[in-house]
Amino acid sequence: MRILVQKFGGSSLTTADCRNRAIRHIERALTEGYSLVVVVSAMGRKGEPYATDTLLELVRSNGNSLPKRETDMLLHTGEIISASVLVSMLNQRGIESIILTGGQANIVTTDEYSNAQILSIDGSRIKRELEGGKVVVVPGFQGRTEDWEITTLGRGGSDTTATALGVALEAEMVDIFTDVEGIMTADPRIVADAKPLDTVTYTEICNMAHLGAKVIHPRAVEIAMQTNVPIRVRSTFSDDPGTLVTSINELNDPHHHVRDRLVVGIAHVANITQIKVFAKDGQYDTQLQVFKAMANHGISVDFINVNPRGVAYTVHDQMADKATAILTAMDYEPVVMPHCAKVSVIGAGIAGVPGVMAQIVEALTKEDIQILQSADSHTTIWVLVPEADMAKAVRALHQQFKLHLSR
Repeated sequence: MRILVQKFGGSSLTTADCRNRAIRHIERALTEGYSLVVVVSAMGRKGEPYATDTLLELVRSNGNSLPKRETDMLLHTGEIISASVLVSMLNQRGIESIILTGGQANIVTTDEYSNAQILSIDGSRIKRELEGGKVVVVPGFQGRTEDWEITTLGRGGSDTTATALGVALEAEMVDIFTDVEGIMTADPRIVADAKPLDTVTYTEICNMAHLGAKVIHPRAVEIAMQTNVPIRVRSTFSDDPGTLVTSINELNDPHHHVRDRLVVGIAHVANITQIKVFAKDGQYDTQLQVFKAMANHGISVDFINVNPRGVAYTVHDQMADKATAILTAMDYEPVVMPHCAKVSVIGAGIAGVPGVMAQIVEALTKEDIQILQSADSHTTIWVLVPEADMAKAVRALHQQFKLHLSR
């Protein structure tokens, strides 16, 4: 069988018109000879009746005391509703289809309720249904423990379900359908001339997703990367092929026409506070003391710079007061700068290329944007800037690296 996995997000299933557009993609794939597994998210977004956030709000407004096990029992129903509506519409069109819940699809997970990790998938039941000519619709975001307790996979769980099934079933491709044309060079709400990309590597899109781009969850990409299952990020509302996500080796294949790109995109994350802690006289374990204190109080730290005089790092704005109080109680005098933003320049072509940081500094200096902190890896350079300058910084870097010419 040529197996294709299609995943439709909540915005692709909100209305009857949206669902009909999704079904056209299903019909096209069947015409092309694929055996089809369709993964669905809960319909709509917060405020709409079956969205995950709406179900959570229902609990919060009625006691807010539901244990995590029972919360998962509630939350997994949103995807089952989506699957039921879609199967009804498919069968009405003469497309024989069946729902297999995460448990029935043998997606076995840990027992970490609300954020379970997939342990294994036995695809034999799905394959039997595919061999019988059915479209198999799997509610995303859910699985079961070895003891058959219902679990959910956390944010981005439906993306994770789709790519994990793609790997387990040795699918030819995983299509992630959303409400945008593909992966963009920057947030189009900030950069008017942002362009969709034809191709990106797994590593590039993982970095973009971790650093603010919300088109696909990074955990889903990391699963697909393990066995090189290609992903296409596409729009439900057009026939555009979208963005192909694959390995660097595939992109370097002579049969592919790929531009030599230094940078593929600019990502951003707002609502960040920078904290600087300076070592006391004669103290040489400042970094250890600071990071142990943050860990012991459940505060996640990021953007870490360590030097003999102390340490600089960032936390989310909502954790800044707590972090500052902890440090003050330890007799430190932290220097705190709230309302910052992390802007990231991402591209597999960055590694080993001189002058990239110089271009970043040049672009931001021209716009009179102060760089508060920086860090880099083989594929990404991060700069911390005042949040008030974030949009201007994203636009300046997008222009500097000529991403408006990308495709």
